[in-house]
Amino acid sequence: MKIEILCTGDEILTGKTVNTNYSYMAQRLTEAGLQVHWGTTVGDDKQSLSRAFQQAGERADVVIVNGGLGPTVDDLSQELAASAAGVELELHEAWLEKLKAFYSSRGRVMPPNNIKQAMLPAGSEFIDNPIGTACGFAVDIGRARFFFTPGVPREMRRMVTEQVIPRLLKLTGLEVVTRLKRFHSFGIGESRADELLKDIEPLLPDTIKLGFQSHFPQLETKLAAVGSSESELDAALAPAEQMIRERFGNCILCEDTQTLEALIIETLRLRHATIATMEMNSGGNISNRLVNADTDGSVMHSGIVSRHINQLASTAGITTDSLEFGIDTACHLAQQLRQHTNTDYALVALVAREPADDNLRSGADIVIAIATEQQVVNRPARLMGGREWISLGSTEMALDALRRLLFDLPIDEKIDFEQQ
Repeated sequence: MKIEILCTGDEILTGKTVNTNYSYMAQRLTEAGLQVHWGTTVGDDKQSLSRAFQQAGERADVVIVNGGLGPTVDDLSQELAASAAGVELELHEAWLEKLKAFYSSRGRVMPPNNIKQAMLPAGSEFIDNPIGTACGFAVDIGRARFFFTPGVPREMRRMVTEQVIPRLLKLTGLEVVTRLKRFHSFGIGESRADELLKDIEPLLPDTIKLGFQSHFPQLETKLAAVGSSESELDAALAPAEQMIRERFGNCILCEDTQTLEALIIETLRLRHATIATMEMNSGGNISNRLVNADTDGSVMHSGIVSRHINQLASTAGITTDSLEFGIDTACHLAQQLRQHTNTDYALVALVAREPADDNLRSGADIVIAIATEQQVVNRPARLMGGREWISLGSTEMALDALRRLLFDLPIDEKIDFEQQ
């Protein structure tokens, strides 16, 4: 099956908006064992779009169109799809009623131009959108089956995952199930990960593909599997999963859809424990991630952010102006912060950056300290890189140190990203 992804919109064509929708769709299709042959981007121009639909319909078996389903004049997908398919637009009454109910539930009257979102090519297959106002649809154009999806990322992702991919798998004539197993790690670079797992891929069946996606500071290692049943996938994936866990060891933060911060918050919540944080020169990223994960506000007590040690100290109730950057200071701040906030854990991360060179790279010394009622542990390190790299790296290192402490793992294991 030859698949084309066709993304629409002037903002995509001009680069004003980064086209993350394409990358998501291509990855999900590949993970499901479906091959993408072409990727096309077209602006909001009738002639260009019509030509793109025609060309895609001549060379592909399946075309997934993204965008152009909104209520405004530059949203052209329904109109041009109907024209290319040689049919008229017709009102989808059920979707119109849902649109009206959507606005009514928010105390608003539906604007007249939203009726456009309920106009679909005659005879097309309706595809539901449970979280938005732009429904999808499928229609034949030329030799290809076209699937139209909304441009809003969260709506597109749900539609592609839950509705489009199952339809495509059915079109292949194969009764299959798919699974994507994901490992999120910190401390292992992509090159070393590939080296660690180089002997795994030859052992994998053709139905399982190993892949990596680096998004510093984390590395995502993926096993995309296709099988005839869930039990078949379990059996096929188990040896590879075990090998990855053994090779990556303590560097695996979490798996599948879980995040590092969610793991930390859930672990603390189960222990009925609270935490306060203090950070210098990390942009408030540590507290921000923990606060967002602490959905009920029961774990994350407070977060103190500053660029100056003495400001951090005064906020934590320390009345001295003579503190200097270092391990002793970080440990002292962690102890005082825990006592001052009456929390079970206190996490302190101090970053001292050096001036950047001509390439905007610099070094940074990092000291992490975590205080509990029983102990204070510390983790010094040195990172090299630009401001954003150091901020992201120090944040991940601090959260990883906390994870390691919570699970009785060594917190001072050297990682690929620090200067040895």
